[in-house]
Parts: sequence; structure tokens; C-alpha cells
Amino acid sequence: MSNILIINAHEYYPFSEGRLNQTLADKAAQILSAKGHALKTTTMRDDYDIAAELEKHRWANVIILQMPVNWMGVPWSFKKYMDVVYTAGMDGTLCKGDGRSHDGPTKQYGAGGTLTETKYMLSLTFNAPKDAFGDTGQYLFQGKSVDDLLFPMHMNFRFFGMQPLETFACHDVMKKPDIDNDLTRFEAHLNKHLSGVDRDEQKVQRAL
Repeated sequence: MSNILIINAHEYYPFSEGRLNQTLADKAAQILSAKGHALKTTTMRDDYDIAAELEKHRWANVIILQMPVNWMGVPWSFKKYMDVVYTAGMDGTLCKGDGRSHDGPTKQYGAGGTLTETKYMLSLTFNAPKDAFGDTGQYLFQGKSVDDLLFPMHMNFRFFGMQPLETFACHDVMKKPDIDNDLTRFEAHLNKHLSGVDRDEQKVQRAL
């Protein structure tokens, strides 16, 4: 079984209260705990301690980032979380500097991550319909994929040495939601990608 950290990065707005992201985070916790996985959670609306958050990242085999895509990126409160928590983790907790050496100051930038046995999964909610992606005839994304759009977030996790699991996305959630189908797909996605990820001995000891 795995140690799994679920981060709910939703930022509350009157027009977007976060019910879907909370439902997805809760469903992930329900499904994964029923399978025997150990769980920890973080929510942007709650206070958090930097040292505790760093320890959660070191403890986890898998990190699930549940978030709406706001203005083509992460909500501002999660950007602040990254600025304070992830920057603090550059002391060697999450990475050893930026990966470069004095002998090769222009080589392998970003290769200093220490979480090389950790996987991550993006679980995203979009106002944009699914058909807006992967089609060069569509105006905004010009044929780009969801993962192309979230490339900076993938690179943030890669900076710490983490490896990606397949991204999950709910589309058109404001104008044409299909929540029941989204939840069914989400459960299948979790069952497919998180059924064979096990804790290593070191991380078991951290959980005790």
C-alpha cells in the first residue's frame, strides 16, 4: 500500500465555491483509504505549517494535486504555498539546490531533486470544454493538450525528482457539468493508476 498526500488547492470565490474539487478530494480519500492506503491531506483554506508540509512530501509515495485551473494556471493561494513551502524545501529536504555543479554550471539545471521515488498526479477542473484541447482549429489552445498547458506545474514537480502519473481532468464544469460521469471516470482513473504503488521500507518507517 502507499502513503498518499492529497492537496486541495481550490481558492474560494462566490461564483466558484469549490464543491466539485472538495468532492473529488473526498472521493479520492474514501476510495484510497478503503484500499488500505495511508492518507494525509492539505487544504489551502486551512492554516499550514511549513515544516509539517515538507514532512508530508517526504512521507508520501504519491501526491495528488486537486485543483481548478484558474487563468491557465494554479490558484493564487497554491502559488503562495509553493513559494513558501517549496522554497523552504530547497535546503535539501526536497532538492539539493538546482542540480548544477561548479564543474558544470550550465548543465542539468533542475536535476537536484531528492523525491525520486515519489509519484504525483494532477487532478484538474476546467471551465473549458474537452474539445478546446488537441484541435488546431480551436482558437485558444491551438492544438495544445491539457498537459501542455500545465507544463510549468509538471516542471515544478520534476524539479524535486518526482515522476508523473496520468493527469485527470473534468471539463466544462460551470456551463455543462457532467458530475456523475466525472466521478465514475475519477474512480476508474484512481483504480488504474494507484493500485500498484507501494510504500518502500523507509517511508513506512516515517509513517510510524
